Amino acid sequence: MFRETFSLRQTFTSRAVVELTGISPRQLQWWDERGIVVPARDGHQRVYSLDDLTEVAIICEMRERGFSLQKIRRVMRFLQRELGKRLVDTVRTASEYHLLTDGRHIFLEDSARGVIDVLKNSRQPMLTVCLSDTVQRLEAGVKSARKRAASDQHPMQHRRRRAS
Repeated sequence: MFRETFSLRQTFTSRAVVELTGISPRQLQWWDERGIVVPARDGHQRVYSLDDLTEVAIICEMRERGFSLQKIRRVMRFLQRELGKRLVDTVRTASEYHLLTDGRHIFLEDSARGVIDVLKNSRQPMLTVCLSDTVQRLEAGVKSARKRAASDQHPMQHRRRRAS
């Protein structure tokens, strides 16, 4: 599902990204083709970094909550332009980040007080997504997959030793 590269940076195949995020293989390919999340390449195979995987998970969460891909792209461009950060870099800090929209405007808040202020001043219903929760769920899934992969390797190693 995943592998450690020589630089000790964890990378993921398309198959692993699909398993960990629930995105369809075709959607993942389409996002690459459109430049939404562009993985590295190892020959013809797409290789996703942990940052790429996290960004896919966040975008999937936002899509499930009704955000259009156009709005997601706007958020990503805004963060890059205004903060000089990728979406994943923004939500990986210690703060909780909440994305709110009223259908026309998008707000990124990093404090409960900010969320309350936006909701209080809103004239129509707001949709909210806690991006930090998405990152935490993904990290837990990666740790679980890593443990499963490690436990799957140990029985094989024991069999090889006995046969020698």
